[in-house]
Amino acid sequence: MPFNTFSVGSDCQIVVMGPFGRVDLSHVTGFEASQVTLPLRVDRLDGVQLGAELPKGWNGSFMLDRGSSAADDFIAQIEAAYLNGQSINGGTLYQYVNEPDGSTSTYQFNNAVFKLASAGLYKGDATVTQRLDFFASSRTKV
Repeated sequence: MPFNTFSVGSDCQIVVMGPFGRVDLSHVTGFEASQVTLPLRVDRLDGVQLGAELPKGWNGSFMLDRGSSAADDFIAQIEAAYLNGQSINGGTLYQYVNEPDGSTSTYQFNNAVFKLASAGLYKGDATVTQRLDFFASSRTKV
């Protein structure tokens, strides 16, 4: 339950359903998603400017402190399937947001593909921070 009249990071939960099943990521510390659009602009002869932004999917990333091999294993499984000539379906990503009014909003990212943008820096007494990037063809409210 939110404690404020605005959203904070701890109001968000992420569930990843990869092409081979659910991926349980330990210690997700950040999540970001951005809509991808194709801008169209019209410069009419009468000087009026018109525009449109055509939806072209969603980009995003997870930050996580490595608590297990889940992210590494997830990407290794996709890579092995590709190298063995298997077709790889897109996954689904769910974002649950606890709203300030006590309700929960659920967003589904469809046909998501993933890459391990950073497997982490292993150094002394520091956490190993990883970054998992994704692209989804669409986001719908469930």
